[in-house]
Amino acid sequence: MKKIAIFGAGGFGREIENLIVDLNDYKKEWEFIGFFDDDFSHVRHIQPNYFLGGTDVLNSWPDELYVVFAIGNPLTKRKIIQKLNNSKLLFPTLIHPNVIKGKRNVSVGEGSLICAGCIITIDIIIGQHVILNLGCTVGHDSQIGDFCSFMPSVNISGEVKLGEAVYVGTGAKIINQLEIGDETIVGAGAVVSKSLPPRCTAVGIPAKPIKFHG
Repeated sequence: MKKIAIFGAGGFGREIENLIVDLNDYKKEWEFIGFFDDDFSHVRHIQPNYFLGGTDVLNSWPDELYVVFAIGNPLTKRKIIQKLNNSKLLFPTLIHPNVIKGKRNVSVGEGSLICAGCIITIDIIIGQHVILNLGCTVGHDSQIGDFCSFMPSVNISGEVKLGEAVYVGTGAKIINQLEIGDETIVGAGAVVSKSLPPRCTAVGIPAKPIKFHG
């Protein structure tokens, strides 16, 4: 059994703990040891003995440890991962057993989390530390950059290219053959029918930028 921990002790972290339980029901592989988090307000939701500490403790962890990052905000997730300098840490890719994943040319980067009910078709590249939350779909020939986060029921059509650290809210839809720039935020329920530039927030049907940031 490989020791695994979750960085992020909030609600999504507890959902990822359940994903690990489901994976172990399918194949015994993981020994879950607890949560790390730098936000101590989350700790009240978990059993005290399952809270292991913050980034400083993780950087000094003495033994080999697999860590996944249950953090929805892509910029926060990237910032935390960039702080880590412990060579003992490994970043597994976790894919729920009921995910439908095409058998041709599907690449999923280290540290990515693909939750229950997702469908990933063919000829797809998914980067590192990507989150596909419950019930997302990704169409053919799409590319997803590192650190992206997709909330439940996001639909990504074919031949879509997403930059790094993109956040897409619950139920949003992205029409085929579009590009979304780095660090852009797409609001919940939006329909993206035209490509979006980097570092903007876009909402509505059709989705339009309402502000730029960074």
